[in-house]
Amino acid sequence: MGSLIPMKDLKDWLEDWAEKYENPDFIVNDPISIPHAYSRSVDREFVGFITASISWGRRLSIINSATRMFSYFGDRPVDDLVDLSENDINDINWSHRTFIPLDGRHFLKSLRNYYRENNSLETLFLCKSNENFYNQAIDRFRLIISQDWSDSRTMKHLASPSSGSAAKRMHLFLRWMVRSNSKGVDFGDWTNMDPTKLSCPLDVHSGKIARDLGLLKRSYNDSKGLLELDKALRKLNSNDPVKYDYALFGLGESGILKKAR
Repeated sequence: MGSLIPMKDLKDWLEDWAEKYENPDFIVNDPISIPHAYSRSVDREFVGFITASISWGRRLSIINSATRMFSYFGDRPVDDLVDLSENDINDINWSHRTFIPLDGRHFLKSLRNYYRENNSLETLFLCKSNENFYNQAIDRFRLIISQDWSDSRTMKHLASPSSGSAAKRMHLFLRWMVRSNSKGVDFGDWTNMDPTKLSCPLDVHSGKIARDLGLLKRSYNDSKGLLELDKALRKLNSNDPVKYDYALFGLGESGILKKAR
């Protein structure tokens, strides 16, 4: 695929595709539309974390599941969350594919307890001075948030980069919260975090397009593959490498690379 697009032209080509897709028209058919319904940052991060955590499968299915989930809450869901009793949470039946009601209750109880003492999840994801990516912060977050159920099946819904996962859903959530809102899509709510350290959400779809473009050689969509893709995207734009997530998505949706073969 690399022969179809000379490397000297690849950056401009990806910039064009990112520009085409990173605009408010993108929101309505994407899971990011769920947190976009809320005006407060704290509500967007709570809703965004849950929505990103179930973001696998068809986008419409994700949107439908998240819409059902947050029908339990009003316009200020974190306010509602912190007031929930144990019985209230046990009556909530969240589900999406392999994310079952037990998983939802574990998430809700941990987040309720956290928000009773804290105003934002951002502090849990801050990098240390010697860290160039958010992988280590993701591992720290998953251990903190899962303290009461770390030995349960629910842990599979909190991917661990140190165990080899690309942690696509966690990196998607971080993109939403950290990247600038200048185009009206991502939120840019977490201003204490460095967007240059963000990683492109890597899954079977973005991985395939990245390989077609010669940005990724590793055949596995794992933590090592993510670091390889990160390195390639940072060469194209060190200030905002994750903007190309929109380009990879758009290229996949358009099918243009298939037509070029």
